[in-house]
Amino acid sequence: MAPAPPTPREWLITSILLLVILYYSNSRVHDYFIPAPQPHTPRPPHSIDTLKQNTQSYDARLTWGSKSAPESQVLSHVPGWSIIDKLYISNGTVYIVSDDPDAVPDRDNMYSKGVDILPGKEAEESRLPSDNDIQIITTAAARKLFGTGAYLVDGVTFLVNDPPQFVRHYYHWTAELIFGFWRTYSSLDPSIQKEGNTSLPQPRHMWFNRLDAFRWRDPTNMNQLVVRSIFPDVTMEFLDDWDDRTKMGAPFVFERVVLADRSSAMRAYNYQRYQRTAAVPFGLPGSVYWWQTLRNNVVQFAGMDWRDGSSTNDKPVITYISRQAWGRRILLKEDHERLVKELYRLRDAHGWEVNVVLMEKLDRAEQIRLAVRTTIMMGVHGNGLTNLIWMQPTPRTTVMEFFYPGGFAHDYEFTARSLGITHYGFWGSSSFTSPNLPLNAYPDGFQGSSIPIDAEAVGRLCHDRLTLSFEVDD
Repeated sequence: MAPAPPTPREWLITSILLLVILYYSNSRVHDYFIPAPQPHTPRPPHSIDTLKQNTQSYDARLTWGSKSAPESQVLSHVPGWSIIDKLYISNGTVYIVSDDPDAVPDRDNMYSKGVDILPGKEAEESRLPSDNDIQIITTAAARKLFGTGAYLVDGVTFLVNDPPQFVRHYYHWTAELIFGFWRTYSSLDPSIQKEGNTSLPQPRHMWFNRLDAFRWRDPTNMNQLVVRSIFPDVTMEFLDDWDDRTKMGAPFVFERVVLADRSSAMRAYNYQRYQRTAAVPFGLPGSVYWWQTLRNNVVQFAGMDWRDGSSTNDKPVITYISRQAWGRRILLKEDHERLVKELYRLRDAHGWEVNVVLMEKLDRAEQIRLAVRTTIMMGVHGNGLTNLIWMQPTPRTTVMEFFYPGGFAHDYEFTARSLGITHYGFWGSSSFTSPNLPLNAYPDGFQGSSIPIDAEAVGRLCHDRLTLSFEVDD
Protein backbone atom coordinates (compact mmCIF):
# COMPACT_ATOMS: atom_id res chain seq x y z
CA MET A 1 0.00 0.00 0.00
CA ALA A 2 1.57 3.32 -1.11
CA PRO A 3 2.29 5.93 1.59
CA ALA A 4 -0.01 8.88 1.72
CA PRO A 5 1.39 12.05 0.15
CA PRO A 6 2.56 14.76 2.64
CA THR A 7 -0.08 17.08 3.77
CA PRO A 8 0.33 20.84 3.26
CA ARG A 9 1.07 21.20 6.98
CA GLU A 10 3.90 18.60 6.78
CA TRP A 11 5.33 20.37 3.72
CA LEU A 12 5.40 23.63 5.67
CA ILE A 13 7.16 22.07 8.69
CA THR A 14 9.74 20.34 6.46
CA SER A 15 10.48 23.56 4.58
CA ILE A 16 10.98 25.46 7.84
CA LEU A 17 13.38 22.76 9.14
CA LEU A 18 15.40 22.86 5.92
CA LEU A 19 15.69 26.65 6.12
CA VAL A 20 16.84 26.46 9.75
CA ILE A 21 19.51 23.85 8.90
CA LEU A 22 20.68 25.88 5.93
CA TYR A 23 20.78 29.09 8.00
CA TYR A 24 22.99 27.69 10.78
CA SER A 25 25.21 25.54 8.55
CA ASN A 26 26.04 28.14 5.91
CA SER A 27 28.35 30.81 7.32
CA ARG A 28 27.82 33.03 4.29
CA VAL A 29 24.09 33.08 4.87
CA HIS A 30 24.64 33.59 8.60
CA ASP A 31 26.94 36.48 7.92
CA TYR A 32 24.42 37.97 5.58
CA PHE A 33 21.63 38.00 8.14
CA ILE A 34 23.69 38.68 11.34
CA PRO A 35 26.76 40.96 11.18
CA ALA A 36 29.97 39.37 12.46
CA PRO A 37 30.78 40.40 16.05
CA GLN A 38 33.32 43.20 16.36
CA PRO A 39 36.44 42.87 18.55
CA HIS A 40 35.81 44.24 22.02
CA THR A 41 38.39 45.58 24.44
CA PRO A 42 37.00 45.84 27.96
CA ARG A 43 37.43 49.23 29.55
CA PRO A 44 39.58 49.31 32.68
CA PRO A 45 37.51 49.67 35.87
CA HIS A 46 38.52 53.25 36.48
CA SER A 47 37.33 54.22 33.00
CA ILE A 48 33.97 52.53 33.58
CA ASP A 49 33.60 54.36 36.88
CA THR A 50 34.44 57.65 35.20
CA LEU A 51 31.89 57.05 32.45
CA LYS A 52 29.20 56.20 34.99
CA GLN A 53 29.83 59.40 36.89
CA ASN A 54 30.13 61.62 33.83
CA THR A 55 26.62 62.61 32.83
CA GLN A 56 27.74 65.57 30.71
CA SER A 57 28.41 65.40 27.00
CA TYR A 58 31.99 65.54 25.78
CA ASP A 59 33.37 69.08 25.86
CA ALA A 60 36.89 70.12 24.90
CA ARG A 61 36.49 73.47 26.64
CA LEU A 62 36.67 74.76 30.15
CA THR A 63 33.58 76.96 30.09
CA TRP A 64 32.72 79.57 32.70
CA GLY A 65 30.02 81.43 30.80
CA SER A 66 29.07 84.68 32.45
CA LYS A 67 31.13 83.90 35.55
CA SER A 68 34.74 84.94 36.18
CA ALA A 69 37.51 82.90 34.61
CA PRO A 70 38.95 80.39 37.10
CA GLU A 71 42.07 81.69 38.84
CA SER A 72 45.47 80.10 38.36
CA GLN A 73 46.92 78.35 41.39
CA VAL A 74 50.67 78.15 41.92
CA LEU A 75 51.03 74.87 43.82
CA SER A 76 54.82 74.81 44.04
CA HIS A 77 57.58 77.18 42.95
CA VAL A 78 61.28 77.88 42.98
CA PRO A 79 63.01 80.00 40.33
CA GLY A 80 62.74 78.28 36.98
CA TRP A 81 60.47 75.47 38.19
CA SER A 82 56.75 75.96 38.88
CA ILE A 83 53.65 73.79 39.21
CA ILE A 84 50.55 75.73 38.19
CA ASP A 85 46.90 74.75 37.86
CA LYS A 86 44.93 76.70 35.24
CA LEU A 87 47.77 78.33 33.32
CA TYR A 88 46.43 80.03 30.18
CA ILE A 89 48.00 80.65 26.77
CA SER A 90 46.66 82.80 23.96
CA ASN A 91 48.33 84.17 20.84
CA GLY A 92 51.69 82.80 22.07
CA THR A 93 51.50 84.60 25.44
CA VAL A 94 51.32 82.84 28.81
CA TYR A 95 48.77 84.19 31.31
CA ILE A 96 48.50 83.68 35.03
CA VAL A 97 45.04 84.70 36.22
CA SER A 98 44.85 85.99 39.78
CA ASP A 99 43.01 88.67 41.72
CA ASP A 100 45.84 88.57 44.26
CA PRO A 101 48.98 89.30 42.22
CA ASP A 102 51.08 89.54 45.38
CA ALA A 103 50.52 85.80 45.85
CA VAL A 104 52.04 85.06 42.45
CA PRO A 105 55.83 84.70 42.10
CA ASP A 106 57.74 87.32 40.13
CA ARG A 107 57.26 86.48 36.47
CA ASP A 108 61.01 86.90 35.88
CA ASN A 109 61.48 83.87 38.15
CA MET A 110 59.04 81.76 36.14
CA TYR A 111 59.46 82.57 32.47
CA SER A 112 61.81 84.16 29.97
CA LYS A 113 62.14 84.86 26.28
CA GLY A 114 63.55 81.35 25.89
CA VAL A 115 66.59 82.43 23.86
CA ASP A 116 70.12 81.03 23.98
CA ILE A 117 72.03 81.42 27.22
CA LEU A 118 75.01 83.70 26.62
CA PRO A 119 77.38 85.15 29.25
CA GLY A 120 77.27 88.72 30.51
CA LYS A 121 74.89 91.12 32.21
CA GLU A 122 73.52 92.46 28.93
CA ALA A 123 72.69 88.95 27.69
CA GLU A 124 71.03 88.15 31.02
CA GLU A 125 68.80 91.23 30.79
CA SER A 126 67.90 90.42 27.19
CA ARG A 127 66.36 87.15 28.34
CA LEU A 128 63.90 88.80 30.74
CA PRO A 129 60.26 88.39 29.65
CA SER A 130 58.02 91.13 28.29
CA ASP A 131 54.22 91.34 28.18
CA ASN A 132 54.37 89.47 24.89
CA ASP A 133 55.85 86.50 26.75
CA ILE A 134 53.92 86.36 30.03
CA GLN A 135 51.33 88.44 31.89
CA ILE A 136 49.65 88.28 35.28
CA ILE A 137 46.06 89.44 34.87
CA THR A 138 42.87 89.68 36.93
CA THR A 139 39.81 87.48 36.48
CA ALA A 140 37.97 90.46 34.99
CA ALA A 141 40.73 90.98 32.44
CA ALA A 142 40.70 87.27 31.66
CA ARG A 143 36.93 87.36 31.12
CA LYS A 144 37.38 90.22 28.68
CA LEU A 145 40.36 88.63 26.94
CA PHE A 146 39.23 84.99 26.73
CA GLY A 147 35.45 85.34 26.65
CA THR A 148 33.35 82.54 28.08
CA GLY A 149 35.91 79.73 28.08
CA ALA A 150 39.21 78.24 26.93
CA TYR A 151 40.18 74.99 25.23
CA LEU A 152 41.35 72.49 27.82
CA VAL A 153 44.74 70.74 27.80
CA ASP A 154 43.89 68.04 30.30
CA GLY A 155 46.09 66.09 32.67
CA VAL A 156 49.63 67.06 33.62
CA THR A 157 51.82 68.82 31.06
CA PHE A 158 55.58 69.34 31.24
CA LEU A 159 56.21 72.66 29.47
CA VAL A 160 59.82 73.52 28.54
CA ASN A 161 60.49 77.17 27.72
CA ASP A 162 64.13 76.53 26.77
CA PRO A 163 66.09 76.93 23.53
CA PRO A 164 67.63 73.85 21.86
CA GLN A 165 71.04 74.89 23.20
CA PHE A 166 71.32 72.14 25.83
CA VAL A 167 68.53 69.61 25.39
CA ARG A 168 70.21 67.61 22.62
CA HIS A 169 72.64 66.13 25.11
CA TYR A 170 72.15 63.02 27.23
CA TYR A 171 73.34 64.64 30.45
CA HIS A 172 71.35 67.88 30.08
CA TRP A 173 68.23 66.05 28.90
CA THR A 174 68.14 63.33 31.56
CA ALA A 175 70.22 64.45 34.54
CA GLU A 176 69.14 68.08 34.30
CA LEU A 177 65.81 68.57 32.50
CA ILE A 178 64.03 65.31 33.41
CA PHE A 179 65.77 65.33 36.80
CA GLY A 180 64.49 68.83 37.52
CA PHE A 181 61.01 68.14 36.22
CA TRP A 182 60.53 65.06 38.35
CA ARG A 183 62.10 66.58 41.46
CA THR A 184 59.68 69.51 41.10
CA TYR A 185 56.63 67.38 40.36
CA SER A 186 57.43 64.85 43.08
CA SER A 187 57.30 67.65 45.66
CA LEU A 188 53.53 67.04 45.52
CA ASP A 189 54.13 63.53 46.90
CA PRO A 190 56.87 63.63 49.57
CA SER A 191 55.84 60.14 50.75
CA ILE A 192 57.41 58.18 47.85
CA GLN A 193 58.95 55.00 49.28
CA LYS A 194 62.10 53.15 48.16
CA GLU A 195 60.00 50.97 45.83
CA GLY A 196 59.19 54.15 43.91
CA ASN A 197 55.41 53.91 44.27
CA THR A 198 53.69 57.27 43.98
CA SER A 199 50.18 58.68 43.91
CA LEU A 200 51.16 61.17 41.20
CA PRO A 201 49.40 60.76 37.85
CA GLN A 202 51.72 60.18 34.93
CA PRO A 203 52.34 63.31 32.82
CA ARG A 204 50.30 63.23 29.62
CA HIS A 205 52.08 65.86 27.56
CA MET A 206 55.52 67.38 27.02
CA TRP A 207 55.59 70.70 25.19
CA PHE A 208 58.69 72.44 23.83
CA ASN A 209 57.65 75.86 22.60
CA ARG A 210 61.17 76.87 21.46
CA LEU A 211 62.35 73.59 19.99
CA ASP A 212 61.99 72.00 16.56
CA ALA A 213 60.74 68.43 16.62
CA PHE A 214 64.06 66.93 15.51
CA ARG A 215 66.27 68.87 17.95
CA TRP A 216 65.67 66.88 21.14
CA ARG A 217 67.21 63.58 20.05
CA ASP A 218 70.81 63.10 21.16
CA PRO A 219 73.47 61.43 18.97
CA THR A 220 73.56 58.34 21.22
CA ASN A 221 69.75 57.90 21.12
CA MET A 222 69.64 57.76 24.92
CA ASN A 223 67.18 60.66 25.20
CA GLN A 224 64.61 58.71 23.25
CA LEU A 225 64.98 55.60 25.38
CA VAL A 226 64.65 57.59 28.59
CA VAL A 227 61.48 59.46 27.68
CA ARG A 228 59.77 56.45 26.05
CA SER A 229 60.47 54.18 29.02
CA ILE A 230 59.53 56.56 31.84
CA PHE A 231 56.50 58.13 30.13
CA PRO A 232 55.45 55.51 27.54
CA ASP A 233 52.21 57.21 26.47
CA VAL A 234 53.25 60.86 26.70
CA THR A 235 52.46 63.07 23.69
CA MET A 236 55.05 65.62 22.60
CA GLU A 237 54.54 69.02 20.94
CA PHE A 238 57.16 71.36 19.54
CA LEU A 239 57.65 74.81 18.05
CA ASP A 240 55.44 74.17 15.01
CA ASP A 241 52.63 73.01 17.27
CA TRP A 242 53.01 76.08 19.47
CA ASP A 243 52.86 78.26 16.36
CA ASP A 244 49.73 76.42 15.20
CA ARG A 245 47.99 77.21 18.47
CA THR A 246 49.21 80.80 18.35
CA LYS A 247 47.79 81.34 14.87
CA MET A 248 44.41 79.97 15.93
CA GLY A 249 43.89 83.03 18.11
CA ALA A 250 42.01 80.88 20.63
CA PRO A 251 42.75 80.63 24.38
CA PHE A 252 43.96 77.35 25.85
CA VAL A 253 44.21 76.41 29.51
CA PHE A 254 46.41 73.74 31.11
CA GLU A 255 44.70 71.66 33.75
CA ARG A 256 48.07 71.34 35.47
CA VAL A 257 51.48 72.31 34.16
CA VAL A 258 55.02 71.83 35.41
CA LEU A 259 56.87 74.76 33.89
CA ALA A 260 60.64 74.72 33.32
CA ASP A 261 62.66 77.79 32.35
CA ARG A 262 66.47 77.59 32.35
CA SER A 263 67.08 81.34 32.35
CA SER A 264 64.81 81.82 35.37
CA ALA A 265 66.47 78.94 37.24
CA MET A 266 69.83 80.62 36.78
CA ARG A 267 68.65 83.41 39.09
CA ALA A 268 68.46 81.02 42.07
CA TYR A 269 71.09 80.57 44.76
CA ASN A 270 71.35 76.82 44.19
CA TYR A 271 72.17 77.44 40.56
CA GLN A 272 74.81 80.00 41.46
CA ARG A 273 76.32 77.47 43.88
CA TYR A 274 76.24 74.36 41.68
CA GLN A 275 75.78 75.66 38.12
CA ARG A 276 73.00 73.12 37.64
CA THR A 277 69.38 74.09 36.98
CA ALA A 278 68.27 70.75 38.46
CA ALA A 279 69.79 71.80 41.79
CA VAL A 280 67.13 74.48 42.27
CA PRO A 281 64.07 72.22 42.93
CA PHE A 282 65.89 70.62 45.84
CA GLY A 283 64.68 73.59 47.84
CA LEU A 284 61.21 72.02 47.67
CA PRO A 285 59.92 69.26 49.98
CA GLY A 286 60.49 65.76 48.71
CA SER A 287 61.21 62.12 49.46
CA VAL A 288 64.73 60.76 49.64
CA TYR A 289 63.48 58.12 47.18
CA TRP A 290 62.09 60.67 44.72
CA TRP A 291 64.08 59.35 41.70
CA GLN A 292 63.25 55.66 42.20
CA THR A 293 59.94 56.01 40.34
CA LEU A 294 61.60 56.92 37.05
CA ARG A 295 64.75 54.86 37.59
CA ASN A 296 62.70 51.70 38.05
CA ASN A 297 60.88 52.20 34.75
CA VAL A 298 64.13 52.63 32.81
CA VAL A 299 65.79 49.65 34.50
CA GLN A 300 62.82 47.42 33.70
CA PHE A 301 62.77 48.70 30.12
CA ALA A 302 66.42 47.62 29.83
CA GLY A 303 65.44 44.11 30.85
CA MET A 304 66.31 44.03 34.55
CA ASP A 305 64.31 43.92 37.73
CA TRP A 306 64.73 47.28 39.40
CA ARG A 307 65.71 45.49 42.61
CA ASP A 308 68.80 44.07 40.90
CA GLY A 309 72.09 45.84 41.25
CA SER A 310 75.01 46.29 43.57
CA SER A 311 74.55 45.84 47.27
CA THR A 312 76.80 45.47 50.27
CA ASN A 313 76.39 41.69 50.07
CA ASP A 314 76.88 41.13 46.34
CA LYS A 315 80.15 40.70 44.48
CA PRO A 316 81.42 44.26 43.90
CA VAL A 317 81.57 45.56 40.33
CA ILE A 318 84.06 48.25 39.28
CA THR A 319 83.38 49.95 35.95
CA TYR A 320 85.96 52.27 34.38
CA ILE A 321 84.40 54.34 31.58
CA SER A 322 87.28 55.15 29.27
CA ARG A 323 87.34 58.20 27.00
CA GLN A 324 90.70 57.33 25.42
CA ALA A 325 89.18 56.91 21.96
CA TRP A 326 87.74 60.43 22.01
CA GLY A 327 91.02 62.34 21.70
CA ARG A 328 89.89 65.10 24.07
CA ARG A 329 89.41 65.20 27.81
CA ILE A 330 91.37 61.97 28.20
CA LEU A 331 93.99 60.57 30.57
CA LEU A 332 97.69 60.55 29.85
CA LYS A 333 98.27 57.34 27.89
CA GLU A 334 100.65 55.86 30.46
CA ASP A 335 98.33 56.78 33.35
CA HIS A 336 95.40 55.11 31.62
CA GLU A 337 97.43 51.94 31.14
CA ARG A 338 98.59 51.93 34.78
CA LEU A 339 94.99 52.43 35.95
CA VAL A 340 93.74 49.47 33.92
CA LYS A 341 96.58 47.34 35.27
CA GLU A 342 95.76 48.37 38.87
CA LEU A 343 92.07 47.56 38.44
CA TYR A 344 92.87 44.12 37.08
CA ARG A 345 95.20 43.58 40.06
CA LEU A 346 92.25 44.30 42.37
CA ARG A 347 90.14 41.86 40.37
CA ASP A 348 92.70 39.09 40.69
CA ALA A 349 93.43 39.77 44.38
CA HIS A 350 89.84 40.07 45.60
CA GLY A 351 87.66 38.39 42.99
CA TRP A 352 85.86 41.61 42.16
CA GLU A 353 84.38 42.15 38.71
CA VAL A 354 86.18 44.82 36.67
CA ASN A 355 84.86 46.33 33.42
CA VAL A 356 86.89 48.69 31.23
CA VAL A 357 84.43 49.99 28.66
CA LEU A 358 83.86 52.52 25.93
CA MET A 359 80.20 53.39 26.50
CA GLU A 360 79.73 54.25 22.83
CA LYS A 361 80.53 50.61 21.99
CA LEU A 362 77.65 49.31 24.11
CA ASP A 363 74.02 49.49 23.08
CA ARG A 364 71.67 51.56 25.22
CA ALA A 365 70.19 48.71 27.24
CA GLU A 366 73.67 47.30 27.93
CA GLN A 367 74.81 50.67 29.29
CA ILE A 368 71.89 50.78 31.69
CA ARG A 369 72.27 47.17 32.83
CA LEU A 370 75.97 47.69 33.48
CA ALA A 371 75.32 50.85 35.48
CA VAL A 372 72.68 49.08 37.58
CA ARG A 373 75.17 46.34 38.53
CA THR A 374 78.08 48.72 39.15
CA THR A 375 79.28 49.42 42.69
CA ILE A 376 82.08 51.85 41.75
CA MET A 377 81.90 53.87 38.53
CA MET A 378 84.90 55.93 37.47
CA GLY A 379 86.14 57.99 34.55
CA VAL A 380 87.21 61.37 33.29
CA HIS A 381 84.56 64.10 33.48
CA GLY A 382 82.28 63.30 30.54
CA ASN A 383 78.88 62.24 29.25
CA GLY A 384 79.38 58.53 29.96
CA LEU A 385 79.14 59.24 33.69
CA THR A 386 75.51 60.26 33.18
CA ASN A 387 74.69 56.57 33.56
CA LEU A 388 75.35 56.88 37.29
CA ILE A 389 71.68 57.85 37.61
CA TRP A 390 70.76 54.18 37.07
CA MET A 391 73.07 52.88 39.82
CA GLN A 392 71.55 51.34 42.92
CA PRO A 393 72.39 53.63 45.88
CA THR A 394 73.97 51.68 48.73
CA PRO A 395 76.52 52.62 51.42
CA ARG A 396 79.32 51.42 49.09
CA THR A 397 78.04 52.85 45.80
CA THR A 398 80.66 55.34 44.60
CA VAL A 399 81.49 57.55 41.64
CA MET A 400 85.12 58.58 41.04
CA GLU A 401 85.62 61.43 38.59
CA PHE A 402 89.01 62.46 37.17
CA PHE A 403 89.74 66.13 36.48
CA TYR A 404 92.69 68.08 35.18
CA PRO A 405 94.34 69.46 38.37
CA GLY A 406 92.61 72.65 39.48
CA GLY A 407 89.51 71.93 37.39
CA PHE A 408 86.10 70.99 38.70
CA ALA A 409 82.44 70.94 37.66
CA HIS A 410 79.47 69.96 39.81
CA ASP A 411 77.64 68.08 37.03
CA TYR A 412 78.17 64.53 38.24
CA GLU A 413 79.10 65.37 41.82
CA PHE A 414 75.77 67.05 42.47
CA THR A 415 73.87 64.40 40.53
CA ALA A 416 75.46 61.57 42.52
CA ARG A 417 75.00 63.30 45.87
CA SER A 418 71.33 64.06 45.15
CA LEU A 419 70.77 60.32 44.73
CA GLY A 420 72.60 59.30 47.90
CA ILE A 421 75.72 58.14 46.02
CA THR A 422 79.18 59.04 47.32
CA HIS A 423 81.32 61.01 44.86
CA TYR A 424 85.09 61.56 44.85
CA GLY A 425 86.92 63.94 42.55
CA PHE A 426 90.57 63.30 41.67
CA TRP A 427 93.43 65.63 40.80
CA GLY A 428 96.22 63.20 40.07
CA SER A 429 97.00 61.55 43.41
CA SER A 430 94.74 63.74 45.60
CA SER A 431 91.01 63.24 46.06
CA PHE A 432 88.17 65.29 47.52
CA THR A 433 84.54 64.73 48.43
CA SER A 434 81.61 66.68 49.88
CA PRO A 435 81.53 68.91 51.85
CA ASN A 436 85.16 69.82 51.07
CA LEU A 437 84.72 70.64 47.40
CA PRO A 438 86.57 73.14 45.21
CA LEU A 439 84.80 75.87 43.26
CA ASN A 440 83.85 75.37 39.64
CA ALA A 441 86.91 75.95 37.45
CA TYR A 442 87.89 75.19 33.86
CA PRO A 443 91.65 75.80 33.59
CA ASP A 444 93.71 75.27 30.47
CA GLY A 445 94.06 71.54 30.12
CA PHE A 446 90.52 70.78 31.39
CA GLN A 447 89.45 69.67 27.92
CA GLY A 448 92.84 68.32 26.90
CA SER A 449 94.53 64.97 26.38
CA SER A 450 97.00 65.13 29.30
CA ILE A 451 94.88 64.55 32.39
CA PRO A 452 96.95 62.76 35.05
CA ILE A 453 95.69 60.11 37.45
CA ASP A 454 97.50 58.16 40.16
CA ALA A 455 96.44 54.54 39.67
CA GLU A 456 97.59 53.46 43.11
CA ALA A 457 95.56 56.24 44.79
CA VAL A 458 92.47 55.11 42.90
CA GLY A 459 93.15 51.50 43.83
CA ARG A 460 93.50 52.34 47.52
CA LEU A 461 90.20 54.22 47.55
CA CYS A 462 88.46 51.34 45.75
CA HIS A 463 89.79 48.95 48.38
CA ASP A 464 88.66 51.23 51.22
CA ARG A 465 85.18 51.70 49.80
CA LEU A 466 84.63 48.00 49.18
CA THR A 467 86.10 46.53 52.36
CA LEU A 468 84.95 48.88 55.09
CA SER A 469 82.03 47.67 57.19
CA PHE A 470 78.69 49.47 56.92
CA GLU A 471 75.50 49.05 58.86
CA VAL A 472 72.85 48.26 56.29
CA ASP A 473 69.12 48.78 56.74
CA ASP A 474 67.55 45.75 55.09
